[in-house]
Amino acid sequence: MSANGNTKVSGQGPDHVAIIMDGNGRWATQRGRPRLFGHHAGAARVREIVAVCPDLGVKYLTVFGFSTENWKRTQSEVSGLMSLFRAYIQKETRGLVKNNVKVRFIGDRIRLDPKLVALMDDLETATDHCDGTNLTVALNYGGRDEVARATKRLAKDVAIGELDPESIDEETLPKYLDTYVLPDPDLVIRTSGEARVSNFLLWQSAYAEYEFVDTLWPDFSAAEFTLLTQGFQLRKRNYGAVAE
Repeated sequence: MSANGNTKVSGQGPDHVAIIMDGNGRWATQRGRPRLFGHHAGAARVREIVAVCPDLGVKYLTVFGFSTENWKRTQSEVSGLMSLFRAYIQKETRGLVKNNVKVRFIGDRIRLDPKLVALMDDLETATDHCDGTNLTVALNYGGRDEVARATKRLAKDVAIGELDPESIDEETLPKYLDTYVLPDPDLVIRTSGEARVSNFLLWQSAYAEYEFVDTLWPDFSAAEFTLLTQGFQLRKRNYGAVAE
């Protein structure tokens, strides 16, 4: 049984893959270019990975675009990233609709530029009817921040009598998370050789399988993505039980 009660059949590929897209800056530095050059290359890589998801049976793809901690970077890099997000949405909307990709954004939008938020809203509306690949982009997202915000919403419902405190269990909180309409990730991939989770989908990934690969994100190809999803089929997921 999976964490949400669904049986994961041995030999089945992942339905939901989440990716920590790390290494853009280092990729650019290795080439003597500014870090934003790497971010632009990384954005193009997202398109390629999204395109192969249907053939691999990956119904949900979640990518970590900008974390709550990324505000600590230089003002020039942060501004450049925000400009990149706006340009990416404007450029990719038509193709996403054409390819039947449904887009959602998770994270706290309050700190984001209103013009960017408006574009995010428009893209979600434009792809709302799509029923192909579900692409979720995490912007100004942090796992701890998400749980804190969810807890506030839960507490408000308790305060107004909408929720009985005695009824709260581990099935309750997920209904208040940003990802409440998504299944938990089956596979989490982190590129660039770093082996840490970086505050990404902390609650949702409790039973996920992890792959830490050395490839820098702009070099992460559809072929490597395919191999990782195929390798997932060989894993045994017991969720605390003893394998028969």
